Amino acid sequence: MTDSTLTTTTAPDTAAAPDGPAAAPAADSRLRTYARLGKLDVYDYYLGTFIALSAVLLPAGALTGRTAALFGVFLVGQVFLLMAMTAFDDVTGFRDGSDITNYGPDHPLRNVKRKPLVAGALTVPEALRFAWASAVLAALLFGVTAVLAPHRPAWTAIGLVVLWVVTLQYSYGVKLSYHGFQELYLVALGFALVILPYGMVTGQATGFLLVQAVLFGFGPLMFGVYSNTNDVDGDRAVGRPTVAALVSERGNARFIGALSLAEFLTIAVASLVGVAPWWFVLVMLPASLLRLRQYLLGFRSGDIMRARRTGFAVHRLGVVLMIAANLLAAVTA
Repeated sequence: MTDSTLTTTTAPDTAAAPDGPAAAPAADSRLRTYARLGKLDVYDYYLGTFIALSAVLLPAGALTGRTAALFGVFLVGQVFLLMAMTAFDDVTGFRDGSDITNYGPDHPLRNVKRKPLVAGALTVPEALRFAWASAVLAALLFGVTAVLAPHRPAWTAIGLVVLWVVTLQYSYGVKLSYHGFQELYLVALGFALVILPYGMVTGQATGFLLVQAVLFGFGPLMFGVYSNTNDVDGDRAVGRPTVAALVSERGNARFIGALSLAEFLTIAVASLVGVAPWWFVLVMLPASLLRLRQYLLGFRSGDIMRARRTGFAVHRLGVVLMIAANLLAAVTA
């Protein structure tokens, strides 16, 4: 388990740790403790809603009170869903012992308070109650989102159900990430969080928005793979099949380099063939250059954790640039 955000996962429950607290209770308030369990300070996935919103914001009057409410309810619903996911993730990581290892004395730079179960601030039953309550609230809010939708193509309804079900299975239940799907899942999750609200508001999925949804999914993927690189020994020990754990160090560097190149080519090709405006590649160039810096930090300078932090900056900058691109495209249309 890492503290990168939703990129974390754990091995199957092997009873390597008890279901009670592992240390003396922390002094933080219960509200702050549960916020840490839900990783509320890591807001990167929530930003996708604003990309979709920016694509329907202009011309003036395009955004009605009903559609504004849809975006708001969907945003809150995804917050609850992702809090459930991270809480389940922490439960699995505590039970199999991987979080205890990753946040132990050998990793002094890791803040153990980010793992309330390891810190002894919560018990497993408390974490599970929080996770299931969050999941139920997410389901209810997604239902309200569907009711508010001015357009209801079948793929959006199916997408909401699949999003809810699959997200809860990431590192709990069937543990999808333990069958080699972690990297693909991260892109798919980000993709869904952009395209679903847009589809419910407009009834369609334009090529430009599809490209942006893929790029948004690349963001968490590209700080997740650096987290996996840092945690490779622990992941191998618990049988977590990330690419970093399955291949050599050089192979992992090539894989991440290929992902970085694929992200840039997605932008460049979309601009070249007209799926995106011709200038989109220029607008996104600052994020592309920062992505290159991330790679050089990780695999030339050997500073994986600094590269991981740079990944957050790339993602957030990319979101700002895509929002600007949507507004510019609307103005120049």
